[in-house]
Amino acid sequence: MSPDFLKQLKNFHAQLADRPLDPTDPCYVRYLGTADGAGDPIAEIATRIDWSEAASVNLLSGQRGSGKSTELRRLKKLLEDSGCVVFLRDMGDYMSLTTTIEITDFLLSLMLGLSEAYEDKYRKNPANRGYGERLLTFLKSEIRLDEISLEGGGESKVGVKASLKEDPDSKKRLQEHCKGHVARLVRQAHDFATEVVEEVRKNECDANKKVVFLVDSIEQIRGIGANAAEVHRSVENLFSMHADSLHLPLLHVVYTIPPYLVPLTPGIGRHLGGNIVYQLPSIHVFNRDGNPDRHGLDIIHRIIGCRFAGWRKIFTPEQLDRMALATGGDLRNLFRLIGNTLIKTAGRGVPVDDEIITEAENHLRREILPIAEDDRAWLKKIAASKQSGLQSVAELPRLARFFDTSMVLNYRNGDDWYDVHPLLKDNLDSATA
Repeated sequence: MSPDFLKQLKNFHAQLADRPLDPTDPCYVRYLGTADGAGDPIAEIATRIDWSEAASVNLLSGQRGSGKSTELRRLKKLLEDSGCVVFLRDMGDYMSLTTTIEITDFLLSLMLGLSEAYEDKYRKNPANRGYGERLLTFLKSEIRLDEISLEGGGESKVGVKASLKEDPDSKKRLQEHCKGHVARLVRQAHDFATEVVEEVRKNECDANKKVVFLVDSIEQIRGIGANAAEVHRSVENLFSMHADSLHLPLLHVVYTIPPYLVPLTPGIGRHLGGNIVYQLPSIHVFNRDGNPDRHGLDIIHRIIGCRFAGWRKIFTPEQLDRMALATGGDLRNLFRLIGNTLIKTAGRGVPVDDEIITEAENHLRREILPIAEDDRAWLKKIAASKQSGLQSVAELPRLARFFDTSMVLNYRNGDDWYDVHPLLKDNLDSATA
């Protein structure tokens, strides 16, 4: 293999990096999960916000790797093009995604993110005093929580932001201290959100300017090990019991929520503003009967072509179809499968042999094997029924794990439906009914 071609393989591999894309990025491809092109959830959310006269809440769900962070950036551009001021924040920068969450620490994280987003845009704090500074004063004067500071400072002090994100013990203490002050903390957060909108309107010289807050990565909250059920219950409680608190005055908010929350709380959209829950499915490479969907496969070809125009010098179209079908239209795993194949190809040369793809598929399959017998039985039922098969709330952590690990994928062809990851289907035969 020539050094030049090896350099092309390396460049192709680099273009498969997992990162959110702006709609102006050359690698961006707008895709839909249905062959008829109907039901663009991002465009519909933009329309809902544009038509909303008052503050609103919209919910966006989808599995990890389904493109939510990228599509939120398209939503941001659509809204900005319509005249809105839009703030986008990754809440993974402000909160722990693997510990229990309560309305108090969630709102603290949310307002810290909103405050920093405002400061980044306008290079100043709202009314010359950011939320972190106000919160620090409140915590010390009202709750007497002296061990927490804003940015850290002193060996015994931990910053509020760091406490919420990185220090479980400090976060637990904060939750305990705030339990008796929920109403005041909610009111303070709502007052701050109102002030941010008013300051934006002053800056923009428009008393009716719409302000939108896109809240990313909440869908990644998940428990690990023994605390899984507790974490999932806390997420359910946050969105089902504190709906009123999640309405932020004057703001249009879009929350991303975990896919397991939708079947668990079917009325969640009704309680949070009345809008439906929008979901981003995996790319529709299969029909329900298991036959390939050419429309979805062609979308995969366009996506890969934007990443690396010369991919046909490395793979045949049939080989790319094979890898798309093997990963069920899940982009994150598709990129990983292609990347692993490129690594193997670098040592053997082109054209790529089907055996190299088989090796790469086996590597990906081994990451989610072995399957526990009780999981195997449930997965077999999902494969047969195309439904989640959730029997009780107690089983929610298992279903969440299926989604998080892509053992189960979500599709849309008319209705939403589910299927087992294609690489696992051969391992389901020993399951008992």
